[in-house]
Order: sequence, then C-alpha cells, then structure tokens
Amino acid sequence: MNKKLFLLLVVLMSLSLIGIIFVQGYWIKSTVEDKEEQFSYNAKQVLINVSQNIQDNELESFWFKFIDTDSSGVILNEKVLNEYSLLEQEGENGNSAGLSEGIPEVDYKISSDFLAFAKDSVEFSELINGRLSSILNQGNAQGAVLSSEEKLSRFMQMEEMEKDVLRSFILEYTSRIPIHQRLLESTIEEFLKTELQNYNLNTAFEYAVYSNSLATKVHSDNFSPDYPATYLVPLFINNTGASEYQLLVNFTGKKKVVLSSVTLMALLSIIFTLIIVIAYSSALSQLIKQRQISQIKTDFINNMTHEFKTPIATINLALDAIKNPKIINDKDKVTRYLQMIRDENKRMHAQVENVLQISKLEKNELDLKKERLQLHELVEEAMNHVELIVEDRNGYIKTHFGALKSSILANQNHMTNVIVNVLDNAIKYSDDSPKVDIYTENVRNFIVLKIRDQGMGMNKTVQRKIFEKFYREHTGDIHNVKGHGLGLAYVKRILDDHHGIISVESEKGKGSTFIIKLPLIT
Repeated sequence: MNKKLFLLLVVLMSLSLIGIIFVQGYWIKSTVEDKEEQFSYNAKQVLINVSQNIQDNELESFWFKFIDTDSSGVILNEKVLNEYSLLEQEGENGNSAGLSEGIPEVDYKISSDFLAFAKDSVEFSELINGRLSSILNQGNAQGAVLSSEEKLSRFMQMEEMEKDVLRSFILEYTSRIPIHQRLLESTIEEFLKTELQNYNLNTAFEYAVYSNSLATKVHSDNFSPDYPATYLVPLFINNTGASEYQLLVNFTGKKKVVLSSVTLMALLSIIFTLIIVIAYSSALSQLIKQRQISQIKTDFINNMTHEFKTPIATINLALDAIKNPKIINDKDKVTRYLQMIRDENKRMHAQVENVLQISKLEKNELDLKKERLQLHELVEEAMNHVELIVEDRNGYIKTHFGALKSSILANQNHMTNVIVNVLDNAIKYSDDSPKVDIYTENVRNFIVLKIRDQGMGMNKTVQRKIFEKFYREHTGDIHNVKGHGLGLAYVKRILDDHHGIISVESEKGKGSTFIIKLPLIT
C-alpha cells in the first residue's frame, strides 16, 4: 500500500474514532443534564404537593375544632371563640392569668387586626351558621349526631366563597400557634415519602422549616442550608398568596438518582466505545506490523539474493574454468575449482538451513534433546569455529571464566550455535581487528555469560529490535555487513527454549556486550 494512502486512511480513521468518542461524551452529558432537569421539576412538584397536603391536613384538623353540632343545629365552637375573647381582654388588662392551658404566653402577642377580627366573631358565626346548618342537617333526623366523615363530606358541598371565609378564619387562628406545635416533623416526613414514591424518586432527604429566612425548631437532624440540591416551597399560604414559613428540603440522593437512570446506557456506550478503540488500535497495530514485515521481507529477499549472487557467480566461473581444455587436464587446478564449488555450495546450504531452522522454531517443530553440559566447554568449542577468522583479521578472543559452576541442561549443537552466532556478530561488526572478551560468573542459581566486543556498537533503538526476525540495522545502500537478520532471532528463540535470557548493553562507537543468563543444574 502506498505510504501516503496508508497515512491518509490512518488519519481519517483516527478522526472518525475521536468524533465518535466526543459524540458519546456529549450524549452522556446531555442525558445527565436532562435527567437533572427532570429531577428538579419532579422535586418541585413533590414540594408543591407536600405544601398543599400540609395545609389541607391542617384545615381538616381544625375544621372539627371550630365546628360543633347540637340539637338546634351547627354552630361555631364557643370554647374556641372564647379563647379569642380572652386574648382581647387579657391584652387590654395586661394580665396573662386567663390564658388557655398549654399555650405559652409569648404566643398571645397578637396584632390589633386580629383583636378586631375576634370582636367580630359573633357576626362571623351568624354569617356561616345558617349555611352550615342547612347543609349538615339536610335529610338528617332531628337530634342525630353526624360522624366526622359525614361532616367533612357535607362541608365539601359548601360554596367556594363560604369555604374561603372559614379557611381564612382557621388560618388566622393557626397563625398564632408556634410552628413546632402547629407542624410535626413526622407529618413532613410522611408527606415527603408519599409524594416521592408517587413520582418514583427513590432518594434520601433532609428538611427544615424557616420563618422569613430564620430557622425554626422544625428540622431533621442533618439538614444543611448550603447543600447544592436544596429546594424551597412556601407553607401555609393565605388568601393573598403571602406566606410566613418556607419548607426547605435537601435531596441528598439526587446525584445517585440522576446517575442511576443513565448508568446502564452510559456503561454500555463506554463498553462499546472501548471495544471500538481496542479493535481500531489492534487493527492499526496489525497494519503497521504488516507493513514492517513486508519491508523486512523485502530487505531479506534482497540480502538473500545478494548473498547467493556471489557463490553462484563463483560456481559459474569455476565451471567455466574447468571446461577450458588447458585447465581440465591440470588436476591441481580442477581439484582447486571443485573445492571452491563445494565450499560455495556448503555456504548456500548453510544459509538455507538457517532459514529452515528459524521456520521450524516458529512452528515448534524443532526437537531439542537436552543433556547435562558444561558451558565453559561449549564456549571453547564455539571459539574453534571462529578462531581462524579472528586470526586472519589480526584480532583475538580471550576467556575470563569466573564461574565455579557451569553445568547446564542444554542441546549441544544448538547451544554451540547460539554462542557461535553471538561471536560471529561481534566479529562482523568490528571495523578493525576484532577484540572479543568472554566472561562467566555465578549469580545465585544461574550462570551469566558475557561476550564483549569493541566494535561499532549500536543505539537504543537498534538494541530494542536486534532480536526480531529479519531485522538488520540500516546502513544506507552500503552492504558492508553480510547477514539476513536471522542469527540473533535464532539465538533468542533457542535461549527461550532453554529457559534462558539474553540482553545487550551497547553504546554507539564503543562496542557491545551480550549477556546470556542460564539456569544451573546440580
């Protein structure tokens, strides 16, 4: 695939994925905001209903206190009216001895408007008694006493204006009662729980009743006016729409309710988005890896072609020389050319065998029979394979065996090849005369083999990749170091099968040290 086209596809796919993630995030955010608005709307409806229920409950309770029946009909309760008369008298005399039992003196600090209203209580009684009597006694036997339910049922038949008159009288009366006696905490909790259940709001709450921004005795234990999810509704609204009290409620479970309603969809959205991200990352990684493998294979084919080109040319030249009548009769020259053909053939065979061995290792088809061996002996055997090459280049290989124990469980041929490959690598990448030092030491239950050269070294990027199959450091168009990038990959695979570890320490221009760590056996 063309590099520009590949980059364009990657950019477009990345932008699309980022767009999907942003859309999902925006959708989740919008959904949460909508749920919060819906919660706020339902919470306000709950409080409005609670306020109305509290007021209706008080009206119903005091209705039976103000209204009484006897044999002559329905009248206002005289005891209640007398309380207002006493309030007026005691207010004039400054004497509190006649106050009703159980009501604190401070509760009788009343306004002149209310005293005037108390003076007109008889007129008020006359105004509604007739209508009440006609409704409550309609179709009722003389002297019969109505139940509370019957009274309330017939009361609801009154005209709205008559209800408002009585409601105003009751509100005026109850407004003089302290709020903690007028409204119980259990009543607020009961109404709140009922209304929250009606609106399917499963949330905890704290509440308090305030009087013109001042806290009263009616509140729950953990109420805080600074809580972010605090809602307010007026209590005991009079006919003019004014209210002296406010009910404040903290819905402490608001966040849980809002999030629980979108958690499932948000979770599924996140999971699917993560799957897309993982799949995209995996696909992109595979594409990049395939491009790298394709490039590496191309380089490998080029290297293999280059490596085969020389021996094939040498063989052809040797064959042409043998055909020459002047040479064919010269046994020494024929023998020499035949040896050249044999050597070049072995060389190509060895290269093909390396490729096949790597292929078998990848497929786990290589049978490695292991036995007890001495690592020091394997090192000396491997040195014999490369000793002539080192001497030919005026270099050296020195051993510094510091390990007292060197018994390992290994396959002799493959472990020898491992050491040979590392030594060959050290020799090939030495510009001048190869100088190689071999060290061993025991570390706990392991033997550590270090092969140090003074060659060209490598940078950190190359160090991370040299054990990958087909990888070779780029040297431009100069083919100054022969190889296919298979040697160190073979070393890594064999050591893995022997439960060993190989690493490299190197610095550009200062040589490299390959470190092999193998488990000892007793």
